[in-house]
Amino acid sequence: MTLWSQEYQRQVKADAPAGQVFTLDGRHIVDRDSFYCAIGEAINGPGGYFGWNLDALNDCLRGGWGATTPFTVRWDSSAQAKARLQERVPSREREVALFDLLLESFEEQGVSVILR
Repeated sequence: MTLWSQEYQRQVKADAPAGQVFTLDGRHIVDRDSFYCAIGEAINGPGGYFGWNLDALNDCLRGGWGATTPFTVRWDSSAQAKARLQERVPSREREVALFDLLLESFEEQGVSVILR
């Protein structure tokens, strides 16, 4: 898996400027790990990193990991990914589907998501 590859090292490069559109391919998102792999590659290219859990994703959304907010994620095949990311996870004082929690996290950090 890309996230755990010892070959991966964060490269020192400037974040993409605000206003960018990144395409997230949902066809191969089958679980939480494959989501983090896909978002990493959408933002930073093959083998790219953009978090490996929700806390790390939120850290990355604050900048310094390849993208500057506000930006847009165009999530292709999002219905397929949504069907696979229905795992219930705690959020504040409730439980929600992981897919919905990811969308909430993006919105809270100033990322627009276009579901396609």
